[in-house]
Amino acid sequence: MAKTQSTSSSSSSSSSMVQNIKDKTFSSIGSLIKLLPTGTVFLFQFLNPVFTNNGTCHVIHKYLTAALIGVCGISCCISTFTDSYKGSDGNTHYGIATVKGLWPSTATSGVDLSVYKLRFGDFVHAFFALIVFAVVSLLNANTVDCFYPSFESSEKVLLMVLPPVIGSVSGFVSTVFPYTRHGIGYPSSSS
Repeated sequence: MAKTQSTSSSSSSSSSMVQNIKDKTFSSIGSLIKLLPTGTVFLFQFLNPVFTNNGTCHVIHKYLTAALIGVCGISCCISTFTDSYKGSDGNTHYGIATVKGLWPSTATSGVDLSVYKLRFGDFVHAFFALIVFAVVSLLNANTVDCFYPSFESSEKVLLMVLPPVIGSVSGFVSTVFPYTRHGIGYPSSSS
């Protein structure tokens, strides 16, 4: 009987450890998913074939594609500084994190917006959001064909290795600095 209880307690502690590892893994994956705003990535994936003329670029296509990459990159950075809160009116309000709290701060009676101040982790996430988007956009087949067509044949290994390496580093960083903001498109912090 005592042997059954010790086996039962060791299996429950082992299963709770496995559950804890699963929870941390899914939490890290969730933080990594939040690194890039899906709307921005969708916009890039949708417009890139049009702007690059499916990889057969002329000078105007290169300028349009460079502008698209720049605007989407800026959007990825800015979105990491957005957050949301439930206002005194019961609605979700969005703002940009500043050193004093969220801006613009409408319907703030009873809500302490100073807890939404800029943190070091926000800049780390902005940097890695930009890096991940750069890898996604600059190693896109149409972008490669447009800007550096000989690169695909000569540097095929780099094209295959760089995305998983950047993804692994970003995943590690997102576990060290968990992303706690609930920006535009995410549920508010209080819910």
